Amino acid sequence: MSKDTYLTIAQKAEGIYKEKGSKFIAFAFPVKTENEVKGVLKDIKKEYFDARHHTYAYILGAEKSLFRMNDDGEPSSTAGRPIYGQLVSRDLTDVLVVVVRYFGGTKLGVSGLIKAYKQATIDVFNNATIIEKTIDEVYGVSFEYLLLNDVMKVLKEFDIVQSNHRFENSCYLEFTIRRSNAERVLGNLNSIVGVSVEFLRRI
Repeated sequence: MSKDTYLTIAQKAEGIYKEKGSKFIAFAFPVKTENEVKGVLKDIKKEYFDARHHTYAYILGAEKSLFRMNDDGEPSSTAGRPIYGQLVSRDLTDVLVVVVRYFGGTKLGVSGLIKAYKQATIDVFNNATIIEKTIDEVYGVSFEYLLLNDVMKVLKEFDIVQSNHRFENSCYLEFTIRRSNAERVLGNLNSIVGVSVEFLRRI
């Protein structure tokens, strides 16, 4: 059975690291989509408009297949990559980390920058609440009204969350289930002649 849990953060967190006059303020945000990421970045750049750099990294999705790093003008791989490295080392997803830098007048060099962005990210995660979530799947079920009791019996047996009901001659509903339980429920529903089940999305 494939793993059906993942680690993320419960809410926004902040951290800070100072080195040779430069100040690195780190923010971690729980996010689900790239549009959310864009919104957060826009707000951060507006609030900290006077900062020299707004670097970031994020990982999205239970499979961690969507990720990005950005150095925002710092030397290549000195900011986004060490931030991303901390996301990976803590096995987190659906998290955006933005590190805002106020330049203190003294250059830190490549190794100094890598250390600073890493330490700022470590600090923000030390202040964050890391939580485990289940990977859930949403399905749509279509059936004739005469089969309503049979369908509801299966869903009630597994205490499944339902939504978007339409109970007419032709019925439809959606349900959300933990991925590890999906196979059994789908097997029971598909064994009812006249019931059609469709996978909609993973959340």
